[in-house]
Amino acid sequence: MNRLDLKTFRHARRNRRVRKNIHGTPERLRLTIYRSLNHIYAQIIDDVAATTVVAASTLDKDIRAKISDGMSKVEESKLVGSMLADRAKAAKVTKVAFDRNGFLYHGRVKALAEAARESGLDF
Repeated sequence: MNRLDLKTFRHARRNRRVRKNIHGTPERLRLTIYRSLNHIYAQIIDDVAATTVVAASTLDKDIRAKISDGMSKVEESKLVGSMLADRAKAAKVTKVAFDRNGFLYHGRVKALAEAARESGLDF
């Protein structure tokens, strides 16, 4: 198994391990993230109704307007986390279950989660 296949295998294994225990309920929706090479995406999902309640990413127009050229990806993730929390408050969502989607709780993932907590989401 080459290095890239091993990395993909480990990510899939972590994702299965995390997702088997995390389920969104009507009282506590699921906050899931996806981290690509250049961008980060976050959604608050109602698993019972199978709908996305709130979403934010580095591709949103509101966030793109705040991103400057010298900004790091971690700082961009903080913006996404705070914007997601603000949109969640507007949608009357305060409690979520954090689904890191198999990504390690480090760097951009951690920055997004902490910014969302600081902005008022409870998880």
